[in-house]
Amino acid sequence: MPLSAPTLARTAIVAGVAVLAVLSLAVGQYDISLTSLFTGGDAAQMFSLSRVPRTLALVFSAIAMSVCGVIMQMITQNKFVEPTTAGTSQWAGLGVLVVLLVAPGSPPLVRMGVASVFALVGTLLFLAILRRVRSQTHGARGSLVVPLVGMMLGAVVGAIVTFLAAQFNLLQSMAAWRSGGYSSIVAGFYEPLWAVLVVAVLAWIAADRFTVVGLGRDIATNAGLNYERTVFYGTCLVAIATGITAVVVGFIPFLGLVVPNIVSILLGDDLRRNLPWVALLGVALLLACDLVGRTIVAPMEIPASVVLGVVGAVTFIALVLRQRSKAA
Repeated sequence: MPLSAPTLARTAIVAGVAVLAVLSLAVGQYDISLTSLFTGGDAAQMFSLSRVPRTLALVFSAIAMSVCGVIMQMITQNKFVEPTTAGTSQWAGLGVLVVLLVAPGSPPLVRMGVASVFALVGTLLFLAILRRVRSQTHGARGSLVVPLVGMMLGAVVGAIVTFLAAQFNLLQSMAAWRSGGYSSIVAGFYEPLWAVLVVAVLAWIAADRFTVVGLGRDIATNAGLNYERTVFYGTCLVAIATGITAVVVGFIPFLGLVVPNIVSILLGDDLRRNLPWVALLGVALLLACDLVGRTIVAPMEIPASVVLGVVGAVTFIALVLRQRSKAA
């Protein structure tokens, strides 16, 4: 009996993640053989201090941004919204800059807390603007206006960040944040990303509530759900995951937009069932982008976010054209 298309898609995702994770552990400028891992020495130390942390950081940050994309698309009822198209990541970057200005010696936990608070404030501001815009736009036009509003808001915040960074000689630090690279990830630095697994689990637990919120305020209220509280809860999860990722890794564009839409096309719109597959596909895509960046110009390296930005931009345009063709 032939396998169904969704089953084939799930099998391909699992196989892809496994293969890409192994390749991520194997690829690098330092030659590490399988034999050397069991004999100790510099190779085994390099593997545990650099290769493993880098791969885990890729996995955790991909889960964070993919899940954040799903949540934001539910609470905004728009398939084109995710942290970088809503300004959430840019606000987190502003929080990182504020910490560098006010308390440059702060521990990572403080930086993550400040970045998360800024991300929360920025996302709430975006949602407030969205309510005003939604009342004046409808249909396919409205679905395209929403991310444009978020990107304009993010551009304004990004300009403020660049101006302040230039005034206080922090352009290099913020450029490193925007690059979203993983070359500097080592043991002892990536560990806060474990917290995003908690965010992912909490999102999965609340998946049914987010699904009802995605049907609109009126339906959610009639179903007995506290709409505002659920939206705020989802916004807090997004802010925490974005803040942690922004401090540890940096700017990761479009992942939360691309992955949920692909999973929706392949597997349907059951959020609770799809959320693990969204996380896994996000891991596969980010691992693939990182591997391309590490090998295409070796021994130099292109940051994963740059490769992902190209993939995401092309996919975003394709999704917009697909939306227009369906509306026509």
